[in-house]
Amino acid sequence: MIKTQRLLLREYTMEDFPALYEILSDPETMAHYPAPYDQEKTRHWITWNLENYRFHGFGLWAVVRRDTGEFIGDCGLSMQCIDGEMLPEIGYHIHKTYWRQGYGSEAARAVRDWAFRNTPYNILYSCCKYTNLASQRTALANGMHKVKEYPDPKNTISCAFAITRQEWEALQMQCEELPAD
Repeated sequence: MIKTQRLLLREYTMEDFPALYEILSDPETMAHYPAPYDQEKTRHWITWNLENYRFHGFGLWAVVRRDTGEFIGDCGLSMQCIDGEMLPEIGYHIHKTYWRQGYGSEAARAVRDWAFRNTPYNILYSCCKYTNLASQRTALANGMHKVKEYPDPKNTISCAFAITRQEWEALQMQCEELPAD
């Protein structure tokens, strides 16, 4: 489990299906995907992440509000094909009720910090369809910068954002140097 000020990130269970399906089947939320997910694809999403936990030790995790216990999305690390290479990617989906409240950025920062502390990866990515400006803003808020655009049959064009371990360490040093309130 990963805790932030407002969120708890935990492994999925099949009991998360109804709340996840509400998110992944929503046309507005999935506007930058080929199509919203049906029930079968949503179940597969959970199963895929359960397999990732066993195989990699990580995956996308359920994002839950600490104050209410409400499931509001997912965020985590998974291995994704980015321009022909399998690379560690921070991905996220937040229920549209909670958009523009910083939950995606808060969760993504927690995953970034967890990944650099618990994996050997020296660079982390976030990728999205070129039209997904909200996802791009979340990547930027996570200290990432755009490293490339590439043709992608699923997305027409995808954008890749990245942060290196060295850049992350510099961010950590800046945070430590800030005066306490």
